[in-house]
Amino acid sequence: MERQYFGTDGIRGRVGQHPMTPDFALRLGWAVGRVLAQDGKGLVLIGKDTRVSGYMFESAMEAGLSAAGVDIRLLGPMPTPAVAYLTRTFRASAGIVISASHNPYYDNGFKFFSSSGNKLPDAVEQAIEAELEKPMETVDSAKLGKVERMVDAAGRYIEFCKGTIPTGTTLRGLKIVVDCAHGATYAVAPHVFEELGAEVIPVGVEPDGFNINEGCGSLHPRQLQTAVLTHQADLGIALDGDGDRLILVDEKGEVVDGDQALCIIALARHADGILQGGVVGTLMSNLGLEQALSAKGIPFRRAAVGDRYVMEALQSEGWVLGGESSGHLICLDRTSTGDGIVAALQILEVMRASGRPLSALKAVMEKYPQTLVNVPINAATSRASLLDHQEITTALQSAEDTLAGRGRVLLRPSGTEPLVRVMVEGSDLRLVGRIAQDLADVVRRAAEAG
Repeated sequence: MERQYFGTDGIRGRVGQHPMTPDFALRLGWAVGRVLAQDGKGLVLIGKDTRVSGYMFESAMEAGLSAAGVDIRLLGPMPTPAVAYLTRTFRASAGIVISASHNPYYDNGFKFFSSSGNKLPDAVEQAIEAELEKPMETVDSAKLGKVERMVDAAGRYIEFCKGTIPTGTTLRGLKIVVDCAHGATYAVAPHVFEELGAEVIPVGVEPDGFNINEGCGSLHPRQLQTAVLTHQADLGIALDGDGDRLILVDEKGEVVDGDQALCIIALARHADGILQGGVVGTLMSNLGLEQALSAKGIPFRRAAVGDRYVMEALQSEGWVLGGESSGHLICLDRTSTGDGIVAALQILEVMRASGRPLSALKAVMEKYPQTLVNVPINAATSRASLLDHQEITTALQSAEDTLAGRGRVLLRPSGTEPLVRVMVEGSDLRLVGRIAQDLADVVRRAAEAG
């Protein structure tokens, strides 16, 4: 069955436009309660980020779950990975996060975790959508779900994060700038690093309901770069609005992206003999990551773009380490989902063990120049069939011949927008830019010609 509401990471959209409306959230809560708490009354945890609309959706979701006879624990503003952790810790039937991740405040969404702290499989999402088509029926008053607020949720998660690096590891002597994007980590992340001994300069920790991700966080690291240099910090840590992405800044003020962070963790674990299997990246992962891992004999597999697909590949291979250049990093030997704070701690552990600054650690990977051009197309155009157009396939072959094995070309239809993404990477920045623009022009002409 085709999913109507669920995308690659839950349900997301513009607040006030279907399905991001309070009446839909009410019905969704009821449907989730019906599907995920079938074996008894059940317990569902609800966390959210700092968007102003979170109040509205939290209340609506709470009412729907209660109508289905499910008990609820409200976590308040809490990172997405924290909800995953607390869901499995409390043996809850499910965990719900009200967040649109790195999107602006006027968007919102719903993410879901199973009792094991993992994203929901397709079959469960389809079952929830099937319930949404049914008339909503409220259980008998004696069976309505009760609601409590979990007052120690932040403290529990802080202790969990600290426990993902070896006992005895201290961050004393390190000065760290932590950018929380005015999002869900604002009351958590600074404390994690402070309690491990670091001197922390927090930024992006004054949410007002509207400034989440605005010019800050993992999507906009320029503020962090400036702060690192101003405070002469050892590194900067940028998280996104719901805390599952990580972008770093080294002591020289240079950005360290998800590919580079993943490479640092993988090579360190390989050197220590504790890397389990290989590493999963995505179609957009930099060629330099693949080559750095290959040089050490570490298997590498590319999944489709999206942490959901990285997770599926990890589970298929039986590996534990994967991620995206955008900063979604998954360490399955530490936690069940992508976690920006946990990933940052793994980098800090490597820095402490090696005695090397982040700028030296990132040098283990040569990052190839990469150019991405988004080509708008008519929303009615079939993006998949467009890529079979003769002119495009000919141009694609010509581009690959020009690179002659010294780079990569990728044409990828966007899964969420009427766009075709043209990505070219290679050792020659000027050549990469020219090929990308030429190929984008061909795609544009083919799209206009229908």
